Amino acid sequence: MPTENNPLPAEPETKANVLVVDDEYGPRESIAFTLSSEFNVDTAGRASEALGKIRQNSYAAVVLDIRMPEMDGIKALEELRRIDPEVAVIMLTGYGTLLTAQQAMVAGANQYLRKPPDVAELLDAVRKQAQATRLRRHHARLNQETQEMNAALKHEVEQNEPQIWQARASVELVHDLNNPLTVVIGYATLLVEEARAVSKLDPDRGQKLLDYASMVERAAEYCHHLSENWRQASKKTGDYAPLDLVQVVHEVRQVIFFGNAAIQLSGLTAARVRGSKFELMRVFQNLLKNAIEAGAKKVEVSFARAGDTIEVTIADNGAGMTPDSIKRALRGGFTSKQSGTGLGLSICRHLLGTHGASFELTSTFGAGTTVRSVFPAAALT
Repeated sequence: MPTENNPLPAEPETKANVLVVDDEYGPRESIAFTLSSEFNVDTAGRASEALGKIRQNSYAAVVLDIRMPEMDGIKALEELRRIDPEVAVIMLTGYGTLLTAQQAMVAGANQYLRKPPDVAELLDAVRKQAQATRLRRHHARLNQETQEMNAALKHEVEQNEPQIWQARASVELVHDLNNPLTVVIGYATLLVEEARAVSKLDPDRGQKLLDYASMVERAAEYCHHLSENWRQASKKTGDYAPLDLVQVVHEVRQVIFFGNAAIQLSGLTAARVRGSKFELMRVFQNLLKNAIEAGAKKVEVSFARAGDTIEVTIADNGAGMTPDSIKRALRGGFTSKQSGTGLGLSICRHLLGTHGASFELTSTFGAGTTVRSVFPAAALT
């Protein structure tokens, strides 16, 4: 999270770079002239020329015409995203239809405008998208630093096995802090940007600021709990209280995964057990993160009651695992992810065990993975 020693990057004093791509000279130069009052504008008459410039230079935004000879804007956009996934792209066309708009957005465009665009609308779009690019690049750098830290951590784990209990606990702490801390950083960045806009007393943005502040507060509370657990580390069982597993998973989806629509809840609307909210958040954080990083487009978390037990099933349609990979992953210290530590499943099994819950993992390579846990239901009061 930004501090006095590690502040957010200051607002750039120089103009942001913008690339205008259009095969028609008149519209291209007209757009470039309009933007030149606020941006450093570069132009290209062909998609191939534009891609070459994007490989050589960093742009805050690209204004790209859809209809062009040799390579159209949709194909150019797909190639552009391979070169620079963070830069904002605004698609322009004089042949605006719903179909082309949908194609552009699916291919990775950030905004869609009719051609010729209204001057005020064009300037507003480029301002907003250039700022969005800056935020994405900043967040990408932070994520890269996190991955490098994870890689170093993984190397230490491999070099220093077997570990004493305290060393393993510290590794688990760092592993679990990565996700919520990334959330805190991301929302804190947005908070700063929205705070600048709130100076204009825009009610809608004021509400956004309150929403982001709430997310930061909840994620920070989670980080505080993990840190406090380490500070008072012991083998004694934590203080358990009645809680709702459905609400726990819902909060993990909202706070840790930004409300990711791929994570779907089904079955019971409430599933009461006794346990530690934050320890169970760690479990579901790890299991959902594994599913999403395995390429799952859908992760269904279902809740069912059978007698005096609550059954939670997490099923995804990701890459799946081979039988050998399952055995190695359950032993701990094994991961197929470049930035992983191989401790996630081990953490889950341990924490579920302290809650009296079972842990069963089945997987089919190429088809997906299912994790099933059965909890003792909380006594009805």
